Amino acid sequence: MSLYGQHLRNRKVDVPAVRCHFVKIMLLAIPFPDLSPTLIEIPLGPITLPIRWYALAYIAGIILGVWMAGRALARPTIWQNETPAMTKERLEDFTTWLIIGIILGGRLGYVLFYEPVYFIENPGDILRVWTGGMAFHGGFLGVLFAGLIFARRHSIPIPKLADLAALCAPPGILFGRVANFINAELWGRPTDAPWAVIFPGARAQDCPGVEGACARHPSQLYEAGLEGLVLGVVLIYLAFARGWLKTPGAICGLFLAGYGAARFFVEFFRVADEQYITPENPLGRVLFVGDFGLSMGQLLSTPMILVGLVFIVLARRRA
Repeated sequence: MSLYGQHLRNRKVDVPAVRCHFVKIMLLAIPFPDLSPTLIEIPLGPITLPIRWYALAYIAGIILGVWMAGRALARPTIWQNETPAMTKERLEDFTTWLIIGIILGGRLGYVLFYEPVYFIENPGDILRVWTGGMAFHGGFLGVLFAGLIFARRHSIPIPKLADLAALCAPPGILFGRVANFINAELWGRPTDAPWAVIFPGARAQDCPGVEGACARHPSQLYEAGLEGLVLGVVLIYLAFARGWLKTPGAICGLFLAGYGAARFFVEFFRVADEQYITPENPLGRVLFVGDFGLSMGQLLSTPMILVGLVFIVLARRRA
């Protein structure tokens, strides 16, 4: 196992063959819809306050997640010993902790995982969250630490609290990925699939070896469907209909393994972050195992899969 630099020293890379593996005109593709990242702009004297889809996605995800948590807490029979993780009144306090964990963790995760050199040189930009830059894995760690502190302060069983948080997470992921699509960001690799989308912008249209408009995988929608919709439906079914909340830790484990597997899969269609892409490394891999390379998203998702599977096994054994 070696980092990319050592991989290059040990293996000759045919760059043109990697980057220009198909040369054709994209005849079947979907033009990007006429969408703006800003829903509305509110004039406030000399300044204008933009209401962006991305912010609304966070708000909608939190509201729906809290509503789902309230529904779960209102049904003691689906919990172990008919004892929910907390009272509905305590849920309001937990929501505040979650919001802080999501924002701080998501921002710091982006700073540390994806742009550490830039932010070391420009530390003042770390707090400029309105310019964009949030990482799911960082937000997950932020929620994890916030949940641990909250559980300790209020004597709440950690496995039950983790199950509740995991059950309510998919709606936020779903809305967030749809907002990524509306923002025309985090798009996928060039493809000639009939559902490919022609994203706007010079970077999205910079596809070596492609003549005419460059169409790409709508990888944001892949993630919305797998990590948000499919995973969310499975978790709701298992929690409310199959009694998985009676085995604390199982729902949380399934969420970790399910999200990690879905993200790992979609990374094969998604363009890596710009800072990892070089002429010698056009796919933006950060770690190589022989000839197989992993993107940063895959590298961060692998521990989630393993930990999730361990949680499920331990929960079933305790049951």
